[in-house]
Amino acid sequence: MAERVMMKGNEAVAEGAIRAGCRYFFGYPITPQNEVPEYMSRRLPKIGGVFIQAESEVSAINMVYGAGGAGGRAMTSSSSPGISLKQEGISYIATAEVPCVIVNMARGGPGLGGLTPSQSDYFQAVKGGGHGDYHLIVLAPWSVQEMVDLVGLAFDLADKYRNPAMILGDAILGQMMEPVTFKSEPIDPKDLPAKPWATVGLSGERKPNLINSLGLLPEHLESINLRLQEKYKKIAENEVRFEGTDVDDADLVVVAYGTTSRVAKSAIDQARKDGKKVGLFRPITLWPFPTKQIQELAAAGKRFLVVEMSAGQMVEDVRLAVNGEASVEFFGKLNGAIPTVEEVYREIMSRF
Repeated sequence: MAERVMMKGNEAVAEGAIRAGCRYFFGYPITPQNEVPEYMSRRLPKIGGVFIQAESEVSAINMVYGAGGAGGRAMTSSSSPGISLKQEGISYIATAEVPCVIVNMARGGPGLGGLTPSQSDYFQAVKGGGHGDYHLIVLAPWSVQEMVDLVGLAFDLADKYRNPAMILGDAILGQMMEPVTFKSEPIDPKDLPAKPWATVGLSGERKPNLINSLGLLPEHLESINLRLQEKYKKIAENEVRFEGTDVDDADLVVVAYGTTSRVAKSAIDQARKDGKKVGLFRPITLWPFPTKQIQELAAAGKRFLVVEMSAGQMVEDVRLAVNGEASVEFFGKLNGAIPTVEEVYREIMSRF
């Protein structure tokens, strides 16, 4: 029988990672994600894993680089300013094609910002916050249950494509408690597929493995980048995930992700009771973004309202997908000011 427990989001994502075979965690404290390293520090030593509180975020991400390069399932977590400090290492990891998982429980910014929830890290996550032409696989849960489900998926996709994956949450998702069901047995890392590319020491007649992100000759660096772009194309073709609710007959489609989509869902339910044809489109993968699916909705004559806890970031990807074929409007709240159901309801009703 599946195990059902009440857990805080930060602890649930940590337990989900452990059950997905993660045995290496490297982090540094920052509110509002501190329960993730605290939980890992208690659990990992008991199951033969490694927990290290690094001396900085920069150190932590480079430890992830090393453990992931050696073939282990490795993870780090932080919150917005801490993720910013990890960006150079994330760029290295992406170009070296080292699988790992990065958890961001986002808070308000720019700069040091505040401790309250925000979605203003969208650009950083999906456009590549570091230098170079690279992408993370970015998954956006809207519940504590999805924190567990998506962190397991993140490790699988990271291994499948040799690419870092990010869980993009926020302070609300990290701190709230909800029932969680662990649907499958924990994975023993020994049962995971072999990684012949990993740097595990040379034996027999195998050629040495080299993992780096350096291409001093222009044609060499170009070949690296072309290979990466081919991989990203495959990810975009095969790994888009989204959820649509009441969109088929909707005149207006609200596009929202994460915590904001929960607020929007309640507002949409009320507007439906009042006879308004409105639906919810929730991207689960922020990269790859569900561009084709939004294009299809636009071609079917839908109008769009994008709701975010930011000044407007995902709305740009919605507008690019629509490409002028439909109306795209925006409602946002900034840096810890969470949109209420009443506010979103008023925004919906004002468009009918």
